[in-house]
Amino acid sequence: MREAYHVELEQLADHLAGMSLQVADAMERATRALLEVDLALAEQVIGDDAKVDDARAECEEQAYALLALQAPVATDLRTVLAAIHAAESLERMGDLALHVAKAARRRHPEPVLPDAVRDDFAKMGELDVKLARRVEQIIKTKDVAAAKDLETEDDEVDDIHRHLFTVLMDRDWPHGVAAAVDVTLLGRFYERFADHAVSVARRMIFVVTGKMPGYGTDDDI
Repeated sequence: MREAYHVELEQLADHLAGMSLQVADAMERATRALLEVDLALAEQVIGDDAKVDDARAECEEQAYALLALQAPVATDLRTVLAAIHAAESLERMGDLALHVAKAARRRHPEPVLPDAVRDDFAKMGELDVKLARRVEQIIKTKDVAAAKDLETEDDEVDDIHRHLFTVLMDRDWPHGVAAAVDVTLLGRFYERFADHAVSVARRMIFVVTGKMPGYGTDDDI
């Protein structure tokens, strides 16, 4: 019975890792749709979002079943609780990629991004995808050092996000209010995607150490 129980815990981790890859792919495609004005790719991201929602529901159902039937304690309990929270963050990452794809679709056949910020969004997209793929490995390995290192790359996304405001606040911004609103919202989507990736990594630290970093402790990431 205990062996089957631990197999179920491993399957739960595998489902979460699979969600990480799903949202990484979604953000990669959404960014390409945004930069390349690719309507078909945007539609693919929009259509696939239901799969991420289904994956979250499956993870939560499995986690709640483990809580109800196995009464886990200690590390096992932390694993199940972390999975519930991580599935929520990963589903939200999928939603943020969805928002990017919908912006690309809404403005088609016109590009959403002015040339002045294209490179910034290309870099944020690259970093977001990298973060999500690293989360997949952190979920599988529960590597605390790798989870802590994720914060550095999140800082890069934050730096670009702040730079966008400098561009937008320039009195010589020539692209109008609608473009400024699009850039502001899209920048927020990419910044929040990275924040949720860090949140999942922190949950894995909690599983291993029993401490939740990021709230004013010595173990802050």
